[in-house]
Amino acid sequence: MALRLYNTLSGKIEEFHPLEDNQVRMYACGPTVYDYGHIGNFRTFVAVDILRRFLRQSGYQLRHVMNITDVDDKIIRNSAQEGVSVQQFTAKYIQAFLEDAAALNIEEPKLVRATEHIPEMAKAIAELEKKGYAYRADDGSYYFRIARFPAYGKLSKKDFAGMEDGARVDVDEYDKDSARDFALWKAPKPGEASWDTLIGPGRPGWHIECSVMSMEELGETFDLHAGGEDLIFPHHENEIAQSEALTGKPFVHFWFHSHFLLVEGQKMSKSLGNFFTLRDLVLKGYKPSSIRLLLASIPYRHQLNFTFDGLAQAASNVEKLRNFQLRLSRGIFPAGSSDALSQLARETTERIKAALEDDLNTAQAQAAIFDMVRKVNAAFDAGEIKQDNVQPLLDALQKFDEIFAVLKEDDAPKMKAVLEWAKASGREKDITPELLTVVGEQGLSDAEIEQKIADMNSARKARDFKRSDEIRQELTTAGILVEQTKEGVRWRRK
Repeated sequence: MALRLYNTLSGKIEEFHPLEDNQVRMYACGPTVYDYGHIGNFRTFVAVDILRRFLRQSGYQLRHVMNITDVDDKIIRNSAQEGVSVQQFTAKYIQAFLEDAAALNIEEPKLVRATEHIPEMAKAIAELEKKGYAYRADDGSYYFRIARFPAYGKLSKKDFAGMEDGARVDVDEYDKDSARDFALWKAPKPGEASWDTLIGPGRPGWHIECSVMSMEELGETFDLHAGGEDLIFPHHENEIAQSEALTGKPFVHFWFHSHFLLVEGQKMSKSLGNFFTLRDLVLKGYKPSSIRLLLASIPYRHQLNFTFDGLAQAASNVEKLRNFQLRLSRGIFPAGSSDALSQLARETTERIKAALEDDLNTAQAQAAIFDMVRKVNAAFDAGEIKQDNVQPLLDALQKFDEIFAVLKEDDAPKMKAVLEWAKASGREKDITPELLTVVGEQGLSDAEIEQKIADMNSARKARDFKRSDEIRQELTTAGILVEQTKEGVRWRRK
């Protein structure tokens, strides 16, 4: 079965096939770096990461490019208010985004920055003017003439035929009822950043940035363009118009859009007090792995209701997976193989693949792995697992983790980095005891824990129970749970 994805352009689920052999060229709209990323942003970035990982797992060669919008209306306004250059203003938010994305195990694509491609954007605008799609206003700004592009609206499925010819909109973001000729280039205003180019001084509009950078990196027509559903109009609609007017060719084959999320059943809003950045959640003591698993728990085209109960369940699920891996990899089993468990490993791998091929149905993929965990844990307790079952079961778990990326026990150092950021940023009041507890786990490395377990076992064999109990207490204080099982001593972090 081939990968099937919903294509916003056609409005239906279609089989995905690259335009050229086995090569997938994909562009994703990245952050506009005027603030810290919130969980709604990261829901989209995690969805794109899962798509990226599954494409690669499916055997495709992938060229994935993501832009960083480091100049737009908000950035210009905020940098001017702070009296710093655009580059100075955006630097800390670019770094924060990269750190937050890494904390969520989002693989880094090739990054392109708008401010590094200004001359190419000016050249594209000059070409659009030459072809009659763009015109210069009296103040030196340039606009795209929508009336010259009859297909305008084909992505957002809105008819703009009755729109007044020549009416203009200057802002980067607006709704469909405000559609007008949109800005390609904005003439400089006093105190604003600007660049000198072949079409005069100014700065690019938001939409031309992605058109130019994506085609520079991936060609005039490429396979897949991804982003949040809020970008369908006007941003992606305008990208199509500019790009296809410029080249005369189809711009993108597949359009992939992630749905909004709610927080506790309501739209995320600062006024409602339910607006959370990734760092806000980490300061509350929630692990990045739990946040990632929750963001990926509902298929990307469905609305996710992000709740703290759901986050607690995701944390429990991550622990189940990690403990299951430990139990399998450290257990001692009799020789041989159970046919039922061999079949379960095969079926689980097939179920995960089939779910993800079905428009990235992450909910069904997660259900498959937890069904396997439940059945194998029952087999553990019944003494039915044999040596030859271990690797196939671990392989199925690994296939799952190649996509969901939550097994590695690396939350504590990531959370410690947020703790240090909070101290340096004047947010000490937001540091919770829960965060301090998790970060405290970092005191012992895996190797140090293993050594203490070995020392504890040696003390017990020597009947030095006082020393054995002391070591166990040291581990407990460090946030390490020690369990005596049929297979021997097993440990895990709280």
